[in-house]
Amino acid sequence: MHGETSSSATTYSPGWRKPAWWPAVSRWQALAALISSVTVLPLLVIALSFADVNADIWAHLSEFVLPRLLANTALLLLGVGVGVLLLGVPLGWLVAVHEFPGRRVFNWALMLPLAMPAYVMAFTQIGLLDFSGVLQSWLREVWGSSAWFPPIRSRGGVVLVMSLALYPYVYLLARDAFASQGRRALEAAQSLGLSPWQGFWRVALPMARPWLIGGVSLALMEALADFGTVSIFSFDAFTTAIYKAWFAMFSLSSASQLSSLLVLLVFALIWLEQRLRGGRAYHAGRLAQPQPRLPLHGWPAALACGFASLVLLLAFVLPFGQLLVWVARVWEADLDARYIDFVWHSLALAIMAAALVTLCALALSYAQRRDPSPTARLWVRLATLGYAVPGTVLAVGLFIPVAALDNLLIAWLGAALPEGTTAIFKGTLAVMLLAYLARFAAVGFSSVDAAMQRITRSQEETARSLGVAGFALLRRVHVPMLRGGLLTAVLMVCVDVMKEIPITLMTRPFGWDTLAVRIFEMTSEGEWERAALPAVALVLVGLLPVLLLARASSHTGARR
Repeated sequence: MHGETSSSATTYSPGWRKPAWWPAVSRWQALAALISSVTVLPLLVIALSFADVNADIWAHLSEFVLPRLLANTALLLLGVGVGVLLLGVPLGWLVAVHEFPGRRVFNWALMLPLAMPAYVMAFTQIGLLDFSGVLQSWLREVWGSSAWFPPIRSRGGVVLVMSLALYPYVYLLARDAFASQGRRALEAAQSLGLSPWQGFWRVALPMARPWLIGGVSLALMEALADFGTVSIFSFDAFTTAIYKAWFAMFSLSSASQLSSLLVLLVFALIWLEQRLRGGRAYHAGRLAQPQPRLPLHGWPAALACGFASLVLLLAFVLPFGQLLVWVARVWEADLDARYIDFVWHSLALAIMAAALVTLCALALSYAQRRDPSPTARLWVRLATLGYAVPGTVLAVGLFIPVAALDNLLIAWLGAALPEGTTAIFKGTLAVMLLAYLARFAAVGFSSVDAAMQRITRSQEETARSLGVAGFALLRRVHVPMLRGGLLTAVLMVCVDVMKEIPITLMTRPFGWDTLAVRIFEMTSEGEWERAALPAVALVLVGLLPVLLLARASSHTGARR
C-alpha cells in the first residue's frame, strides 16, 4: 500500500523535474481534493462575498432584518435544544433501562417521526391546532370558546413542531448510551447509597453526556438548515432571508453575505459541540452479560406508557392521520396527470443524485484507505462537511461561480452560440446534482466507509497475491463486499433528496417541480388539503429507511 502511494506521488512526465516546493500529492489525494472541491468552492465563494458589499441593501439588512434574524435564531436554537432533550432523554431512559407495557413497540415506533419531514409536520399541526383546525373547532362546540388555547402560529409553535420532528436524534443516541451503561450506572449508584433517581442524575446522565451532546447538535444543525417549516410558519430565519434576498430583492450578493453569517453560526455550533464533548468519551467497560431491565408496575408503568404514547401521538400518529383525512377529500379532484411529472421528477433526481453521491462516496472511502495520510483525511473531511451546511447556502455558493462561468463562456464563444443565449449551465440538472453532492456526500460516505472498515487488510493481500491489483481490486473484491453499504447509501440519499426543498427550489430547471416543491407551493398558499397528497407520498417513501434503521437497532439491542 505504501509503495503504491509513494510511486503515484513521484511519477511525473518525462523531461519535467519536480521543484523543491512542489507538494507530494498522491493520486488518491488528488481524487479526494477534486470531489471535496464541490463543497469547498461554494464555501469559499460565500466567504469572499464581503468583497462586494451593496451598502444600501446591507444597511437595510443591518437595521431592520439582522436583529430580528439573530433574535429568532437564538430563541429557535434554545427552544429546540431544550425541547429535544426533554423528549429524547426520558424516552431513551425508559426504553433502554425499564420494562413496561408496550416497550418493544415504542422501541422502534418512537423513531417514526424521522420519516416525516419537519415541514410536513408543520402544516399538519397547523391544520390540527389552528383557530379553524379540528381541535379548536371541537373546543368551541363543547365549551363555547377556544380563546384560551395557545396560538400555534407563534415562536412557541415553531419550537414545538421542530422539537417533535427532531427529538429522535436525541432519543436514538440516548437509548444506545443508556442501553450500554444505564443499568450498570444504577448499580454503581446503589453501591454508593444513591436512590434510582439520584443515580440517574448523578451517574447515568453524566456518563451519557457525549451521546446527548451529539444528538442535540444534530437537531440544532437541522433546525438552522430548515427552510420549509419556518416558511410555513412565516418565521423569519436565515434560510428564508437568503431566499428572499435572492428571489425578492434580486440581490445575489446580499444572499451570499447572509449565507456567510449562517455558515459562521453552523461552524460556531460545531466548535461548541467539540468543546462540550471535550474530546472525552465514557465507557462502561466490557459487556459480559446482558443486563435485565427494571420492571415497572402500577402507576409508574402507566405513566411511562402514557408519556411515550403521547409523544408518538403528537409526533406521528395525529399528523399522519390528518394527512390521510385530507387525501381522502381531495385525491379524486387533485390527482391528475401533473402528479406523474411530480413523481417522475422526484424519482429521477433522487436516483441520479444517489448514484452520483454513492459513486463519489466509494471513491472517497477507497482513496482514504489507499492513502491514510493526514492530507487525504483532511480532503475527505472537507468533502463531507456539506451536510452541516444549509441547502440555501450551498445553492447560493454554487450558483455564483456557475453564473460567472456562463458569462465567460458566452463572451468567449460569442457568435457560435444561438442568438439570445443568456445561460449555458445555469438552470440545468448538473447544478442541482452538484449541490446535492455537496449536501449529502456525508450521508453516502458514512454508510460506505462503515462497510469498508469491515474489509480486512489480509483479504486485500490475499487478492494481490492472486494477481488482482489496482482498479480490478476495487471492482472484484471491494465492490462485492460493499453491496450492503452501497445499497444503504443509495437508499438514504434517495430519501433525503426527495424530501429536500431549498436546493431544489432555488436551482431546479424550469418546469422541474417535485413533490417537495409541490408541497411548498401549496402550503405557501395555505392549501393544506392539496399539500397532503404529495406529503403522504414523501412520508411513505421515508418510512422505508426508518424501518430498516429500527430493524438494525432492534438486532443490536437483542445482542446486548
